[in-house]
Amino acid sequence: MPYLLLIVESPDQRNHRTVEDGRALYDAMSRFAEDLKARGVLRAVESLASTEQAVRVQVREGEPRFVDGPFAEAKEMIGGFYLLDCESLDEAVAIAAECPAAHWCTVEVRKIAPCYE
Repeated sequence: MPYLLLIVESPDQRNHRTVEDGRALYDAMSRFAEDLKARGVLRAVESLASTEQAVRVQVREGEPRFVDGPFAEAKEMIGGFYLLDCESLDEAVAIAAECPAAHWCTVEVRKIAPCYE
């Protein structure tokens, strides 16, 4: 079954890291991805740029509206994700607990499913 591990972090957390610290954390996450790939459970992984480089899109009354970041109301942002193939939610949760990011932010585990489930 597919599960998504969402890396949920404070939007300003990256601003408080040195470049060296950021690269060290990124390297730890990359090693974690390589381990998941070797275990045969990794489908995809990506790191996301900060919300300062994001655009939000809404269509209202047939007209698109585009809202640039940063978003002052945001308390959290998605920093990246791992898309996994796991036998169960328990396995996905156990993998999330191994994720290096769980030490400095939250790793949210979501089952991939249609929106009507």
